[in-house]
Amino acid sequence: MSHNTFGHLFRMTTWGESHGPALGVVIDGCPPGIRLEASDIQADLDRRKPGQSRFVTQRREADEVEILSGVFVDERIEAEYGGPVTTGTPISLLIRNTDQRSKDYSDIRDKFRPGHADFTYDAKYGVRDYRGGGRSSARETAARVAAGAVARKVLDHLLPGGVTIRAALVQMGPHAIDRAYWDWDQRDLNPFFCPDAKAAAFFEDYLDGIRKAGSSVGAILEVVAEGVPAGWGAPIYGKLDQDIASALMSINAVKGVEIGAGFAAAALSGEENADEIYTRQDDGPDFRSNHAGGILGGISSGQPIVARFAVKPTSSILTPRKTIDTAGHATEILTKGRHDPCVGIRAVPVAEAMLAVVLADHALRHRGQTGK
Repeated sequence: MSHNTFGHLFRMTTWGESHGPALGVVIDGCPPGIRLEASDIQADLDRRKPGQSRFVTQRREADEVEILSGVFVDERIEAEYGGPVTTGTPISLLIRNTDQRSKDYSDIRDKFRPGHADFTYDAKYGVRDYRGGGRSSARETAARVAAGAVARKVLDHLLPGGVTIRAALVQMGPHAIDRAYWDWDQRDLNPFFCPDAKAAAFFEDYLDGIRKAGSSVGAILEVVAEGVPAGWGAPIYGKLDQDIASALMSINAVKGVEIGAGFAAAALSGEENADEIYTRQDDGPDFRSNHAGGILGGISSGQPIVARFAVKPTSSILTPRKTIDTAGHATEILTKGRHDPCVGIRAVPVAEAMLAVVLADHALRHRGQTGK
């Protein structure tokens, strides 16, 4: 049981380590006849890659994706589709590592970083890749983003109207955005993927202080999918929100997930929490609120799907911390190298990718069960 695979009909299996020669993903279940080339995937990878501002790790990776299998083009296909299309067979994507500095980790080879997966990986496997954390590194999420780009293509193929999936950073440390200033257009105008321009300006000075101190801070992200029709998901053990929670919880450093009002729903009355339904002129349902986050009984309602998750502070910091070594002796540790002072920033495109993977999987499952 390696547990490196996620999904049912649309399935992805990621592989590779932070300081290995490459990492990648194998995608199975993608329908045939979908136009796909590397540039479709690269755009999303470019949003996640490191070294794009002083607020993220300075590791320099091009994150250029290579499609190794699962697409085909000849003269007929080129004339009909304008480029390569998926064949329905497994799609293998490769992303080479080019800027590893494994020597940065030589001092911690025999020490466990507090808050990191060093101890638990060693306890489980009896061996661990201390160079950047191996599979526990956020470097693995590049493969997820690549898979998410393919999932978006599947959704566009199945739903001509398309599904819009967007995520944003809504809190850094204890500082939350003002939702009255929420503007999706602002999100790509600052290095934090923040929809509040005023909060983004504050985050610059705030995170500069954290970064210069060699420390780190956590964050809360929100991801929204619009255009998902009513009916996706299944009761009991195939709930859409169950799979979304699993997908988001699987992202590195995530420690909490909520759907819709989430934990805040516990403080609401039944009257406040119930999303009242009215009839629209086109006879469709008109929900006056969305505390459910677009999912009722595990099945999509047609409203926007809304989820949030909390990301803990990066565990690799320059402040000495008490720990033990592999022999069980007490010692101290500080982590050198290049690390994100707030790993939540680059988790934004990862969140979008994981939600896209879940929705593509449920779209195929819904079609298989209902024919729609």
